[in-house]
Amino acid sequence: MEKIVILTGAGLSAESGLGTFRDEGGLWAQHRIEDVATPEGFARNPQLVHDFYNARRAQAAEATPNDAHHALARLQREFDGEVVIVTQNVDGLHEKAGSSVIHMHGALTGALCASCDHRWPAPLEMAPGQICPSCGAPQGRPDIVWFGEMPYFMDEIAEHLAGCTVFAAIGTSGQVYPAAGFVQEARYAGADTVELNLNSTDVSRAFTRHLIGPASEIVPQWVAELV
Repeated sequence: MEKIVILTGAGLSAESGLGTFRDEGGLWAQHRIEDVATPEGFARNPQLVHDFYNARRAQAAEATPNDAHHALARLQREFDGEVVIVTQNVDGLHEKAGSSVIHMHGALTGALCASCDHRWPAPLEMAPGQICPSCGAPQGRPDIVWFGEMPYFMDEIAEHLAGCTVFAAIGTSGQVYPAAGFVQEARYAGADTVELNLNSTDVSRAFTRHLIGPASEIVPQWVAELV
């Protein structure tokens, strides 16, 4: 059976109004990554980190999926084979479009206890000292994988890559590992590889095919070829 594994990154959601790390003037441009996306930053200033993710959570709640999200949901519904979507995005737009996804970097809708690892639905606003409903510790944090932490579901993702016939990367920079190495794992498995992005990336040479342009245009075109 044909099996497509798709990795999606921030570029997929940019046209839904959610900026990437590198957009000028966006939420990320106002903060150093070390301050808002590392365990050390959270330890230094939990209020700043909660304020940042509260803003991102509110922004994502208002955002709507674009044509690229809807096209991938269509691919999962209509492709005569298996379609696995692995996302680096935490915004929940895949689910709003109707896709099922593997969240390797967590989700804005989740809260995590730094003490006992219990997870629960995050309120729209979190604050320092958030009480864990399981152990009672005041250790609640966003259920987001920060820089320096191990992404989720890596064993499951590795199994999918080892068994895929097509691997696609959409809207991801190719600068963050381990995700940047997925194309090599797929190639070792003999998969066809395609990169869909606005521009070439650090790992473009590893792909056999490239589709360049806005995600809302090139992803529906690619999906139409497959279904």
